[in-house]
Amino acid sequence: MSSDVTVTAEELTRRTIRQSDFVSCNQAFIDCRTPGSDKKQNYSMIGRGVTQSSSQVVNLREPHGFQIGAAAMPNGVTNNLHLHFTAEVFLCFRGEYLLRWGADGKEGEILLREGEIASMPTWIFRGFTNIGPDDGILFTALGMDDTGGIIWGPSVLEEAKGHGLYLTSDNKLIDTVAGDELPDAVDLLEPISAEQIAGLRTFSTAKMASRIATPDNIQWSARALLDSKIPGGGAELGLVIGFGMSEDVDQEPRIYNPHGHNIAWLRAEPEQGVSLHRHDENQVLMVKDGEWEITLNRGADALTITLGPWDMVSIPRGAYRSVRNVGSGTGLLLVVNSGDGRVRLDWDDEVVKAAADAGDAIDHNGYLAPYALVPRRIGS
Repeated sequence: MSSDVTVTAEELTRRTIRQSDFVSCNQAFIDCRTPGSDKKQNYSMIGRGVTQSSSQVVNLREPHGFQIGAAAMPNGVTNNLHLHFTAEVFLCFRGEYLLRWGADGKEGEILLREGEIASMPTWIFRGFTNIGPDDGILFTALGMDDTGGIIWGPSVLEEAKGHGLYLTSDNKLIDTVAGDELPDAVDLLEPISAEQIAGLRTFSTAKMASRIATPDNIQWSARALLDSKIPGGGAELGLVIGFGMSEDVDQEPRIYNPHGHNIAWLRAEPEQGVSLHRHDENQVLMVKDGEWEITLNRGADALTITLGPWDMVSIPRGAYRSVRNVGSGTGLLLVVNSGDGRVRLDWDDEVVKAAADAGDAIDHNGYLAPYALVPRRIGS
């Protein structure tokens, strides 16, 4: 475990991103003038993501090992076919989106509803259309600090030329209508060839459906954390991607393959949450429903903020933190941690003692076990 990190008030403010802090860009991608795709708004909250615009506002640029952004667009507007080199996870926080995939977008379609999460495979073309209300929003979690950008379908690049938009070989958007000079042809991005497209991965609808996590098909555990029986704890954990922070030896995630990050839902009733702990991964907590109190540091250094829907906070490695649902109903919090492996929690000593009094301990494999059966050092 890394050394104890104390987060200052200034640093906490810098790492807190509220819904009111989101800044959209309507020229983030090469299809920004294509009819039917020209009303998209792109957001980059943590990291630049795959935006191709130099004017994109990024709320927090510090590398996390993953990136968080969002796409918002009115009903009927489409995000055109493109592929990613690293993980792209769609987090539907409001509305309904029709996802499609394949080189021509006809390999398959699947509906993503509010509260559902879709992990799109790398190296396949994908696009989506808002078929729900105008105020729908699709958050994204992208793998790695360097995504490599994206590859657009050849027809998307061709149509963009008619609107004065081009891409350079290093993924920068050139807007000749706005006065940008067109570089030498050798510096412009060449469309992917038919032969290269033929060699891409394919996914059946059934296989893609296995990569959709809904509140009903993920495994929830009320015994996922050491503090499940003590006051201030008691939250349920639902694993979406990777094993993450779960200390329940029987809990399994909906999606297993490496993403460079892990994702889980945290669900709690009023006054429940997760007690004081720390770990060695970068973490982002993002509110889906309710109102949550986040406390960083211990003792006299403790700092507390309250987050509402769509607000998020980035917590650095090694910092102690606790979370509590301070709303009036069931709260839902998205938890994203860096890394592909398990996230081993280091609980505050007082939490460990309270859990022991309730009959619980963490075994030598990092899982919840009966306190009476876990060997302890002499004198402990």
